[in-house]
Amino acid sequence: MKSVNRRDFLRMAGTSLIGMTLGGIALRANAQELLKKDDPTAKALNYTPKSSVDGSMCGNCMYIQGDEGKSERPCAIFPGKLVNVDGWCSAWVKRPG
Repeated sequence: MKSVNRRDFLRMAGTSLIGMTLGGIALRANAQELLKKDDPTAKALNYTPKSSVDGSMCGNCMYIQGDEGKSERPCAIFPGKLVNVDGWCSAWVKRPG
C-alpha cells in the first residue's frame, strides 16, 4: 500500500471540501420547478397549494427547506420541486421548536 505524504493529503482534503460545498449548492439549485397538483406524488399525498387544515401548512412543516420568507421553497418530500408555503400534504409533520 502506498503511503500518502502530507502534501498529497492536503490536496485531497481541499479538493473534497470544495466538491462537497459545490455539490450542496448544485442540489439546492435543482429545485426550480413549482409542484403541480397533477404531479403523481402530489396526488398520492393529497397536496394542495392552499391548506384547508387550520395551523397546518408547508411553511411550518419539518420537511420544508430553503430560506424563510420565500413564498415557494424546496421540500424533502418532493425532491427537485418547490412547494407553496401556504400549501399542505398528508405527509405534513409539525416542525419541532
